[in-house]
Amino acid sequence: MRVSVNRRMLPAKSFYFFYYAAAASLAPFLVLYYEHLGLSGSQIGVLTGVLPLVTLFSAPLWGGAADARNRHRTALSLAIAGTMAAVLVLSTARSFLALIPVIITYGIFVAPIAPLADNAVLAMLGSRKSEYGRHRLWGSVGWGLSAPLVGELTEHTGLQWIFYVYVPVLFMALLAARRLPLEEAPLRQPFWRNLRVMLASRQLVLLLATVFTAGATLGIVGNYLFLYMDGLGASNTLMGLALTMATISEMVVLFFSDRLLGRWSARTLVAFALLACAVRAFSYSIVGAAWVVLLIQLLHGPTFATMWMASVYYADQLAPQGMGATAQGLLASVMIGLGNAAGGFFGGLLYDSVGPVSMFRWTAAAVLAAMVVLLAGDRRARRIAVAPGKVGP
Repeated sequence: MRVSVNRRMLPAKSFYFFYYAAAASLAPFLVLYYEHLGLSGSQIGVLTGVLPLVTLFSAPLWGGAADARNRHRTALSLAIAGTMAAVLVLSTARSFLALIPVIITYGIFVAPIAPLADNAVLAMLGSRKSEYGRHRLWGSVGWGLSAPLVGELTEHTGLQWIFYVYVPVLFMALLAARRLPLEEAPLRQPFWRNLRVMLASRQLVLLLATVFTAGATLGIVGNYLFLYMDGLGASNTLMGLALTMATISEMVVLFFSDRLLGRWSARTLVAFALLACAVRAFSYSIVGAAWVVLLIQLLHGPTFATMWMASVYYADQLAPQGMGATAQGLLASVMIGLGNAAGGFFGGLLYDSVGPVSMFRWTAAAVLAAMVVLLAGDRRARRIAVAPGKVGP
C-alpha cells in the first residue's frame, strides 16, 4: 500500500522539486540582475516591492476562479505557462520602464502556482493530508540544490543564465503538474455563498491575521538579515551558509510534519510558529559575532516551515468543499503578499530610524503582542462553526 501511495504521489514530489529549483535559480539573483542593468536603488526597490503586492490580489483571484469553474488543473497549467512566457520577455527587457509591466505580468502568473499546487496535493492525499509536508519537502531539496549551482554558473557565465535555467526547469514542473491525478470536488453551494461563509469564519480570519504577522516578520528577516550580517563583518560565504542552515532546518520540519500534526493540532503548531518568530527576531538582536547567525538560522524550520505546513493544512480544514484553492490563495496572498510587503516597508523604516538591533527587538515585541491578541480571539472563536458540515481541527 505504501509503495502504491508513494508512486501515485511521485508527480507531486516532482512538481515541488522542479518548481522550487526553478524559483531558486531566479528569485535570489534578480536584485543582482537589476543592479547589473544599472538601475538605481529606488528603482530596484519598486521592482522588488511590486511582486508581493501583485501576489496579494492575484493568488486569491486565480484560486477563486479555479474553484468557481472547477478547472484547477487548467488554471495551474495556464499559470505556469504564463510565468514561463513572462520570464522570457523579462530576459529581454533592459530599462526600468520596460521592466515594470513585465514584472507585474510575471507576478500575476507566478503568484497562484504554489497555492493551486498545494490544493491539488491536499486533494490527492485525501485522508492523509497531514503528510503534505513530506511532499512539499522536495521543494526545499530543489531549492537547496539549485541555488548554489546556479550561483556558481552565473559567476562564470553571467547573470543572463538565470533565465536560461529557469524556463526549462519550470517546464519540467509543468510536465509534472499535468500528471497530477487531481479529482476536483464540486461545490456544494454557489461559489459566492461559499465565499461569504469563508470570510465570515472567525477562525479563518484569525488564521489570516496570524500568517500576516509571521509573513511580516519573515519579510523583515529576508530583506534585512544580510545587511545586518554585513555590518557584523560577515563574508559572502558566511551569508550563503546562513541560507544553507535555514534550508536544512526547513527540510527537517517538513520531513516530520505528519508526526507533528499527529501529535498537536494545526492551531497549536501555528501558535508555536508565531512564538518561534518572536524568539528568532530577538535572537538576531543579541548576537555578538556574525557566525552566531548560523545557529539562529536553524529557527527557520520552526518558524517558516512549521507555519506554512500547519496553516496550509488548517486552511484546507476550514474551507467549504470545493473552495480549497480559494483558501490557499487567500493564505498565500496574506502571508507572502501583504505580510512580506509590510515587513519590507516597516522594517525599512525601523532600520533607518532605530538601527537593525532595535528593529529586530521591536519586531519580537510586536509579534508577542499580536500573539496574545490572536490567542485571546481564538479562544472566543473555537466553538463557532467554521463551515456547513465541517468541524475545525
